[in-house]
Amino acid sequence: MFTGIIQDIGQVASIEAHGQDLRLAVAVSSLRLDAQAIGDSIAVSGVCLTISAFIEQGFVADLSRETLDVTTAGDWRAGQRVNLEPALRLGDALGGHLVSGHVDGVAELLERTPDERSERLRFRAPRALARYIARKGSVTLDGVSLTVNDVAGDCFGVNLIPHTLLHTTFGTTAIGAGVNLEVDQMARYAERLLGDEAADAAPRRGASLKSI
Repeated sequence: MFTGIIQDIGQVASIEAHGQDLRLAVAVSSLRLDAQAIGDSIAVSGVCLTISAFIEQGFVADLSRETLDVTTAGDWRAGQRVNLEPALRLGDALGGHLVSGHVDGVAELLERTPDERSERLRFRAPRALARYIARKGSVTLDGVSLTVNDVAGDCFGVNLIPHTLLHTTFGTTAIGAGVNLEVDQMARYAERLLGDEAADAAPRRGASLKSI
């Protein structure tokens, strides 16, 4: 589990193909790895990965076909900057919102608009995921916990303060780029609960209205 508060900007050191899977090596900048162990989870631009080995000033993780299919990881190249956050530990502060690192899909950056020292960014979400995004709700983009400012159809906007622009990869994200999108878990649970209630309230197949 993560919070969406980025602790370091790393860089893809190398990518190796292993069948249809990939092995990824990531170099860290300021993130301390002495508290991490093989088998620990780490979010790389919002994708929860398992540390399988360590390199000098970095770590190695494997990417499955499923991960490559639903995230931007298949497009990553050596030298690319990535947002890093280690998994929460007991007693850690919950600064953003609860993030699983299980990416739901890829959103597209449509525009960037300066707003004083901040920037407003507008994204298009996959239509099937747009229903889970609500104004003033939470969303995770490339591992960053953000508050949704506005929603219109399958598009939504967020505001990035100078600190976020400086300490995440969003300072240089280009128009048209894809970003890893994880919707708020509470929205999914609410849908499931409401769906079950609707199913319980619906007439049983073959029952008459008179008998209900």
